[in-house]
Amino acid sequence: MPSLEKSPTGAVPVTTTVKWRFPTVHPEGRKYVFIAAGLTLLATWLTAVLFWPMVGLTIWVAAFFRDPVRTTPQGDDLIVSPADGLITMIQSVPIPRELAGPNGLGEGSLTRVSVFMSVFDVHINRTPIAGTITQVVYIAGKFLNADLDKASEENERQHIVVEGHDGRRVGFTQIAGLVARRIVGFVKPGDMVASGQRIGLIRFGSRVDVYLPEEFEPQVALGQRAIAGETVLGRMGGKPVAGIAQ
Repeated sequence: MPSLEKSPTGAVPVTTTVKWRFPTVHPEGRKYVFIAAGLTLLATWLTAVLFWPMVGLTIWVAAFFRDPVRTTPQGDDLIVSPADGLITMIQSVPIPRELAGPNGLGEGSLTRVSVFMSVFDVHINRTPIAGTITQVVYIAGKFLNADLDKASEENERQHIVVEGHDGRRVGFTQIAGLVARRIVGFVKPGDMVASGQRIGLIRFGSRVDVYLPEEFEPQVALGQRAIAGETVLGRMGGKPVAGIAQ
């Protein structure tokens, strides 16, 4: 356990020592690890040649469903990333019809930040702000490459709206990809969530879009890697961030 001491203001505990912890496997993925392990045993019984490839597959399945602990920055002026992955798009787009309207994000256009998750990224998704889940809308669709812009409108997806304690709403969308075949949700309308709380996962490669409210500016750059529950995607009243690939 890390040792804690009071901050200089005496108000907030400050962690002074932190030790690395091996990530656990999320309960949703444990059955797949057991299946992979069983297939490994069967394959080894049939022929020893398949032993190491199947062991590698089992390790990969366990790694895919890993669920590391994350430390989430706190503040009503912050929107954190709901997903691990690569920032592939930052652009102003019309609000999706499933998220539009007086009970959603309103009308017009908002800045959309897209986070692409490869099959090697952590696939546990987290809420970008604290508040109450007001909408969860699942849409069946295609399984195009999630890196394509049209995947936002044509792929299988799930829209979620969170209303913060100040009444501000943030919408985000889980999008299935080429390999992904299942969006798993952990929340429903009416649930109260903390910033960075786990809200679902997408199996085997996908994308998450976040729609920033008008008062917020992106705090990430194209090509940057985001960490779910930790990377600040948007800040109220902040200045847009530029990045240099190197």
